[in-house]
Formats: sequence, C-alpha cells, structure tokens
Amino acid sequence: MLVQTQYLQIPFIELECGETLSGVQIAFETYGQLNENKDNAILVCHALTGDAHSAGKYTKEDPKAGWWNAFIGPDKALDTNKYFIISSNVLGGCAGSTGPACQNPITGQRYALNFPFITIKDMVKAQLKLIEELGINQLLSCIGGSMGGMQALEWAITFPNKSKSYIILASAPYQSSQNIALHEVGRRAIMSDPNWRNGNYYNSTAPQDGLAIARMIAHITYLSDKTMHQKFGRRIRGKDELNFELHNEFEVESYLTYQGRSFIQRFDANSYLYITRAVDYFDYSNSKLSEALAKGKTKDNSGRKFLIASFSSDWLYPPYQSLEIVRALQENNFLATYCQIDSSYGHDAFLLEVEELSSILRSFL
Repeated sequence: MLVQTQYLQIPFIELECGETLSGVQIAFETYGQLNENKDNAILVCHALTGDAHSAGKYTKEDPKAGWWNAFIGPDKALDTNKYFIISSNVLGGCAGSTGPACQNPITGQRYALNFPFITIKDMVKAQLKLIEELGINQLLSCIGGSMGGMQALEWAITFPNKSKSYIILASAPYQSSQNIALHEVGRRAIMSDPNWRNGNYYNSTAPQDGLAIARMIAHITYLSDKTMHQKFGRRIRGKDELNFELHNEFEVESYLTYQGRSFIQRFDANSYLYITRAVDYFDYSNSKLSEALAKGKTKDNSGRKFLIASFSSDWLYPPYQSLEIVRALQENNFLATYCQIDSSYGHDAFLLEVEELSSILRSFL
C-alpha cells in the first residue's frame, strides 16, 4: 500500500493555556476510501514519538512501513476495504505539524521556546478541524494507544457527539507521578546538553546526546523485565568475557545506544519537551473522569461504545489505570468492553500483539 502525506492549513487554534496559535499546519495520511455517507471513518491517534505515517510505504523501496502497518490495510483489523482511516501528526510534533521547530508566521523566526504550551485537548481540537475539513460529521471510531489513548479519551469527553465509538489501548486517565518523574529526567537530559542553548539550537548542532539519553530512558519503560531478559539476558557484546569497559559492554547497553542514535535522526528535542509536558498535564484522576464523562452524556448512551484494552506486563500504564476508565464509564452507564491481554511485551504490546489484538478490534468494530 503506497501512501503520501497531506497537509491541512488551519488559520488559528485557541489553546488551553490561553494563547492563540496562528498559521497552524497539520500533517496527515489517509488509507482506504470515504464512503458516500461518510460514516466509515476511523481516526488513529499516535503515541508520544509517533507521527502521521501509521501504515503503508511512501515508495516500493521503503525498508519500513508505518508504525501500525500490521493493523491497517486490506483485510487487516482496520480493513481499508471497509474503513477510511485517518492518521495525523499531533500539534506540537516535528513530522509536518506545527511545533517548536516551525517558523512563527508573526516573527519569521523559529518558535523554539516561544512555542506556547499545549495539551492533549489542544491536539484533539486540531484533529477535529481535520475531520471537519474532510467533510466528516461523525467518526465511526477513534482509536489510540498510550498517548494516543489519552487523545481518544479526550475526544469522548470534549467532543462527545463526534464519534460513535472509542478504542483506548495501553493508556490511562492521567499521568502518574512516577511517569511524570521519568519524563522530567528525560527533559533534564535534553536541557543539560550544552548544545541545547535554551532551545535555540536550530542553526547549530542539536542537543543530540541529551535527546538520545531521553529516548533511552523512555525505551526502558516500553519493555517488560521478561522481554529484556529474553532479548538480552546478561550477554556481553561480541564476546563471552568481560571487556572491562564503561560503555556498551552488555548487549542491552548497545541496544539502548542504537535506539538513542536512531531517534535523534527523526525527532526534535524541543518537541520532545513540549509533548511530554502535554502528557504530564493530562489529568482525569479520581472523580474527574466520571464527572467529565457525565457532562457529555445523552439520554441514551448506548449509541456510544468503548473498548478498553490493557496488557498484563505493562508497567508504564498498568492495567489498574485502564480499569479506572472502565469504572468511570460504568458509573455513567456507557457500554464498555474491557480486555486484559496476557503479554510479555510490556507497554509495546499494543504494537506487537498483532494476532490477539486484531481479533478483538475486528469483533468490536
């Protein structure tokens, strides 16, 4: 499936922080065809470091397809013979959507740290502009994993009549204090890099070391202890005896170094700061979620359905957080289906448990 990135121009978006962002661009891709009634559209929301390229390839020679290609395409769980799939890069991103690396249309300079703070709700506002531009009044479903699941939940709260169903995978109704702490360590790694220059590095060397370390920290949280043991154990890189070196002695160290180095080729450090902060601000903890869902209730909530899926070894967004979403939905009499999938993949399971998750998605849709 060959695809191409498209771009939507939005005159302005009023942000939750109180500022107005002008001249906004949103990068997006679509797969399949929108039907005559325009009621077969599914919005796929990406995770923290994802982008609009969720399926297909740009050319036949591309070595790697989109990040959720296993689930999107002809005869797959999100069957492009039946559904019109939309995937966009979030506001604040660095893969075609307006973010800190972009030029401020007012000053003519890159935003850098003059970019306003954004939230998950702001990302969803931009996505609403996109589906309206495509002529879609209501989505068939809104689906996302991790930070994408937060976006799907925000859709259900902020624009309750704009989707018939919601699929929330490996996600949570709020960012835990542990995860905020992990994000802060990653941000400090970036801001401690001498090349960061208070965000003004675009005409010089980027803070590559700091961004790579931030990625290494985050990547550890995506894997489970079992997966780490199976993939690497205590194996020494390249030989059976200790080298007595400080760096990359073990295979797991070399793997993390590779993850960091590959990440800096495609991601902007300032975008990482802003997007992680947006996730930290996401907060429907305690009774907030139930109260927020109640505001969007209709006389008959049976028309809107939810699928919540968690994974047994996910310690970044553990199953108990998914169950908090389920309880809030039940308190408001929404039809909620909950699945906990037994998986050793950790948080990355929503990307890797293709067979079982595909079966669940097909049944729900």
